[in-house]
Amino acid sequence: MRNPALVAAIAVALLSSACSKDPKARLQGKWLGDNVTNVGEAQTAEVVAWAKGVTFEFSGTKMTVTIPNEQPRVGEFDIEDAKKDQVRIRVAREGGGTDSTTLVFAKDDHLRWDIGEGREVLLTRLP
Repeated sequence: MRNPALVAAIAVALLSSACSKDPKARLQGKWLGDNVTNVGEAQTAEVVAWAKGVTFEFSGTKMTVTIPNEQPRVGEFDIEDAKKDQVRIRVAREGGGTDSTTLVFAKDDHLRWDIGEGREVLLTRLP
């Protein structure tokens, strides 16, 4: 027979450990584009191919963004805002200024990058 108190204690421990990671810690590692949402059928193949060439790499406070046919961009990043699984980051540009973007954790190993107009690039963390 199950002990309800023990089951509840284990559930709370698991949930609190999963939620205890700060957003910077959750972002660490390399992420590879996998797909794009909300694009027209005529553009799907081209846009998905582009998305599969996108990488984000977070190492400490440094972010490297690789976009197909462009030089990789590297900058220091910080968290502007974090609510549950949604994180708004600010990245310093090499030449000055900053860029901000919103990322949403679909799971710990999947991100959604809001690229505007209701479109998102889906990224998967590489092992």
